[in-house]
Amino acid sequence: MGNIVAREDFEWVYTDQPHAARRKEILAKHPEIKALMKPDYNLIWVVVLMVLAQLAAFYLVKDLTWKWVIFWAYVFGSCISHSMTLAIHEISHNSAFGNNKAMWNRWFGIFANLPLGLPYSISFKRYHMDHHRYLGGDGIDVDIPTNFEGWFFCTRFRKFIWIVLQPFFYAIRPLCINPKPITRLEMINLLAQLSFDAVIYYLWGVKSTFYMLAGSVLGLGLHPISGHFIAEHYMFLKGHETYSYYGPLNLLTFNVGYHNEHHDFPNIPGKNLPLVKKIAAEYYDNLPQYNSWIKVLYDFVMDDTISPYSRMKRQLKGEVKQD
Repeated sequence: MGNIVAREDFEWVYTDQPHAARRKEILAKHPEIKALMKPDYNLIWVVVLMVLAQLAAFYLVKDLTWKWVIFWAYVFGSCISHSMTLAIHEISHNSAFGNNKAMWNRWFGIFANLPLGLPYSISFKRYHMDHHRYLGGDGIDVDIPTNFEGWFFCTRFRKFIWIVLQPFFYAIRPLCINPKPITRLEMINLLAQLSFDAVIYYLWGVKSTFYMLAGSVLGLGLHPISGHFIAEHYMFLKGHETYSYYGPLNLLTFNVGYHNEHHDFPNIPGKNLPLVKKIAAEYYDNLPQYNSWIKVLYDFVMDDTISPYSRMKRQLKGEVKQD
């Protein structure tokens, strides 16, 4: 079912990530970009509407036949669920209420988490900050696959299975690479989620509960939006660590496709990232970019030179500060 790919290890690099230096250079040339570093209060209302939409869907599917529950879980629920994980990504950067109200963002993230069915928000925040500070950092950045993933998922069929199982690997990878002590907020996130799930089951039964959980798993696995997991940092071109996507699915994902722009300016909400690209076009127009996440998924599976090993990795030096 496909040939073994040539790569047998990660691409080890001994340079710093490019984003800090480029941010400094862009701000020196375009100081007006600082005006974009402000909360996106519209995010609050979008998230509230998404939660209400999923609540309505939980009610509407409770009496459907199983084939239609599964159909709507993939066609509608998966899109909302994946979009909500990217709203939580925005919230983790304090984009909803600003840096001065960090705890408001944490509580709001727990609220946004509810229709996903699985506790996610607080732990994601802790690990995602490491991803920005120490991009590719060995033993720190859990966005990097494990050695097992790189070694085992090396044929076309196995890479396809790896894409299907992405939610599983994203869940267990932190425990394998960089386990952290559980915090009070994570326990609150867990208890709030279990309570919400129990209420949904009590009110509307097993089909609504299944729709909720299946939508999250399907939306983060074999799904067009999931192309962003691979598009962001997998090295399709040697020497390029981060890639942007400028296609229409940015409308559903809070512009997470503007990924070079996001890593250069993580404190600018997704809503304003197209303006960053427009203002500093000379820095972004010539960088490698995508227009289709579906094609990224296809190329990842079919290109025998690409695998979970196709990531840049760094051996970090000096003091490492983690959340």
